[in-house]
Amino acid sequence: MMASWRTIEDYLSTGGIIMWPLVAVSLLMWALIIQRLLCLKGLYDHNMAEAQAIDYARRGVLPPAEYAGITSRLVSEFVSRKSGYPQLDGHVVDEALLTVAARLERGLTLIGVLAAIAPLLGLLGTVVGMITTFDSIALFGTGNARAMAGGISEALVTTQTGLLIAIPGLYMRNFLQRRAENLKQRLSSLGLCLKRELSRELSGESVL
Repeated sequence: MMASWRTIEDYLSTGGIIMWPLVAVSLLMWALIIQRLLCLKGLYDHNMAEAQAIDYARRGVLPPAEYAGITSRLVSEFVSRKSGYPQLDGHVVDEALLTVAARLERGLTLIGVLAAIAPLLGLLGTVVGMITTFDSIALFGTGNARAMAGGISEALVTTQTGLLIAIPGLYMRNFLQRRAENLKQRLSSLGLCLKRELSRELSGESVL
């Protein structure tokens, strides 16, 4: 454990001061990724059947606590806003859909921004490392390889670290975006069913 920690310390010190913003960006980005993974997984699990969700919405009853999926979120949002007038409640369904769908993408933009910032910080570290290298050349000439190696190492390590943060970050952002889009499709399907049920109530038909 101590050997691993020393290796990390040596790696960070080799990259210079730019490594600390890179570490902060990486930690924040992965904290957001893990949070969104757990959140979206919970929305996929414990979903009720579509007919059951429509029944709860029609009766204006909040779903039981054991249902924590995306369908129950929409039903809960609809029930909390329901007016009791089918014609008006059709617009309430649209509002509930927009509210729940907006929550699905919460944090994804920030993850993408952090993933894009990482290589830019790496590029900044490259510039700083090259400046250090040229300063050593100006002081000692090209004969002092040790002085030159420090600046070159700083430039390469920061560039490498920025890319190592950005590549998986962008992949996970796109993965989470696809998961959110799949959930949006489920929401749209349930929203259409709710609107159809409301139109039937408006026409005086009795369903379910």
